[in-house]
Amino acid sequence: MRPVTVACLLAACLASGPVSAEPAKPPAATAPHGTPPHATVPLPPPEPPARPNDLSPPAPRVTPLPPERPPELATGRELAKEPEPKPAGEAAKEAPAALPEAPLPPARPPELSGEAALALKVAAPDDAACLRRLERLGARFEAMAPLGNGQCSAPRPLAITALADGVALEPAATLNCRTAEALARWATEVQASARKELDDSLKSLSLGGTYVCRGQNHDTDAKLSEHSFANAVDVMGYGFAKRPALNVTAAPDGTPEAAFLAAVRASACGFFRTVLGPGSDAAHGNHLHLDERERNAGHRLCQ
Repeated sequence: MRPVTVACLLAACLASGPVSAEPAKPPAATAPHGTPPHATVPLPPPEPPARPNDLSPPAPRVTPLPPERPPELATGRELAKEPEPKPAGEAAKEAPAALPEAPLPPARPPELSGEAALALKVAAPDDAACLRRLERLGARFEAMAPLGNGQCSAPRPLAITALADGVALEPAATLNCRTAEALARWATEVQASARKELDDSLKSLSLGGTYVCRGQNHDTDAKLSEHSFANAVDVMGYGFAKRPALNVTAAPDGTPEAAFLAAVRASACGFFRTVLGPGSDAAHGNHLHLDERERNAGHRLCQ
């Protein structure tokens, strides 16, 4: 390089000032279209557009009142209020139709009133089928004349003297056919229990009473007993072929006699609607009371 060129370069550098070690920064670029650079203070957001008219809130809805209560369904408080007067034509339209009066029941027949009703008699039920069953069960019986004493009555009583296997009734029983059939069926179970528990045969039933016109438990003020209708029998004891007779009473636990008495008493509940005996009450401490009294819903009393 020529000396003149070097001297010119040195002169230019000295004229421009000291040389900086940092690289030179490029000049700031300007925003397009001549807009200034980003401002340091944020600008407020633009206002929203006006709400369209078709999006205005709807008018408040008014709930309609319920219709007036019909006069025929009005309560006592509503009836106490004086109704508002209405035009004659409108009142005639709203007035309910008059309800027809309920017809009166027919007059009571003369034959069911007064003395005629007391003299009225109800036909006795037909016992033909029951009598045939009683014969097949081996019972010995005879028809009797109707019995009656005031409200106590037995229109078709039977005198039963013996049951199946020659089991005698001591004394003979005066019963209606339905109760006699229940006694005959139960006696076959008593015979089976005698052979099982006592190794003996039943030969007789000792009876305390069948038909008798009286109140329950011999109380004159009580309801009539089923004995008053030949619908009950009291069994006092059992007679056997080999061993002594056995009375209906409490027997020592664990003995054959106690087992027999318990078995025949339990089996009676399957044939009679009422079974009462020792332990039920004081009036039945020495016998089994068996009857066919009908109760509501077929209820049975077995104690």
